Amino acid sequence: MFIIAGLGNPTLQYEGTRHNVGFNVIDVLADKYNISVDGRKNRAYVGNGTICGRRVLLAKPQTYMNLSGESIRGLLDYFKAQPEDELLVIYDDVSLDAGQIRVRKKGSAGGHNGIKNIISNLGTEVFPRIKVGVGEKPKDYDMADYVLGHFSKAEKELMEESYKRAVCAVETILEEGVEPAMNLYNRKVKPKEEA
Repeated sequence: MFIIAGLGNPTLQYEGTRHNVGFNVIDVLADKYNISVDGRKNRAYVGNGTICGRRVLLAKPQTYMNLSGESIRGLLDYFKAQPEDELLVIYDDVSLDAGQIRVRKKGSAGGHNGIKNIISNLGTEVFPRIKVGVGEKPKDYDMADYVLGHFSKAEKELMEESYKRAVCAVETILEEGVEPAMNLYNRKVKPKEEA
């Protein structure tokens, strides 16, 4: 079982915030592959399905962002899955421009509390991830306020494109592996010219 976990915060209050882009990518994947993510397991909404010929579990941890690792650890244990080759985590990144994505095989938390908690619970930094850029925090903003804030109309359009690119990256990872996905998707995407 290949576990694809999108990070975010539960409840309507956080819907559409920068911190919830992981949930949004899972929603786009679920729609495309007709997978219902309405089951419950290990404090996550989950859905089983097949993507690119592989059995997958789509997961949206409901532990709140900063405790994401507790839910993911439970899912890995239940399915006897290995983090380095049977887990993919999708989450927001403030160091990438809105609309950019970055695929990584491993790495530190880079200040992201959800990833920090996953690393702490798994005891390893070695697990594939897709970072979805949400843009840099403006100077005078508090980080928590920024990531829990909503996108502007222009940003929303950029984000819709990045969710589709993230879905393509997931497909490449499932079919060919993380390295080919890194080669394809770690290039900077030029914003569309203003008409």
